[in-house]
Amino acid sequence: MQVIRSLTDFPELSQAVVTSGTFDGVHRGHQKILQRLIQLAQAINGQSVVITYWPHPRLVLQPEIQNIHLLSTIEERIEQLAAFAVDYLLIIPFTREFANLDSEQFVSEILIKTIRTKKLVIGYDHRFGRNRAGSFEYLRQHAPELGFEVEEIPRQDIDHVAVSSTKIRTALEAGEIKTATAYLGRYYALVGTVVLGKQLGRTLGYPTANLNITEQHKLIPRQGIYVVQVKIKNQLFGGMLSIGTNPTVGGTNQTVEVNIFNFSGNLYGQEITLLFLDRIRSEEKFANLDELITQMHQDKIKSLSVLNSFF
Repeated sequence: MQVIRSLTDFPELSQAVVTSGTFDGVHRGHQKILQRLIQLAQAINGQSVVITYWPHPRLVLQPEIQNIHLLSTIEERIEQLAAFAVDYLLIIPFTREFANLDSEQFVSEILIKTIRTKKLVIGYDHRFGRNRAGSFEYLRQHAPELGFEVEEIPRQDIDHVAVSSTKIRTALEAGEIKTATAYLGRYYALVGTVVLGKQLGRTLGYPTANLNITEQHKLIPRQGIYVVQVKIKNQLFGGMLSIGTNPTVGGTNQTVEVNIFNFSGNLYGQEITLLFLDRIRSEEKFANLDELITQMHQDKIKSLSVLNSFF
């Protein structure tokens, strides 16, 4: 997949089949659209093109909202789209100036002049242009003069998978990992850099890697104890993850720290990926460290059991 970050760098294509959207999470609803995009492009020996936007439009249009949570960073979105063998990904920098393009300008400047679209594939509720005024009905009515065909993915096809980015965010914020996995069609991932922590875990017999999540708008699931896979330089390890404030030892700031099974080595400064398999309990405050250690033993037994059931 060729990734293009500027309209001026977009190549001249002969048979561009195009779709457009934010694609946050690239969930199963998005995947329906992508599969149809690829199918249509192959049918005419054409090129599949995905248009997406970064920063996320809400971050630009609603900067006053502090708790905007995203399912994927732009790097994750690129990786997720590449898995579908898309030919070209055009990432348009989303600015207030771009947001002011009306629907006619969006069609003429981007779809026609830049991409030379032959066929456009959109979801049933897709809107575009200033104030989201552009619609499938507008495109259908003007298709002959625009010079490209338009196909809308039927509502029943999208509703059949009963998924949306909002539903996935809600599931993750509630700690409902299996629901989120079903909606996404893969495990939810969290990427972070290992930083120096208080090193309390090693004194308890459970050394942990403390993660700094650099993307401030990336959604971190509900506080609690999770079973995860940990990806380190393309190797996968099982692990148990704590998201919380460590109340037993008087902690107040939220941390993300993972005990990695069957791993030894220095990870400081390295980027690792967490893949969420299940949530096994809420965070608790114990009367003393002995009670905490006893619970951690039980958590590990439970985590290993979950990992064995998955793999």
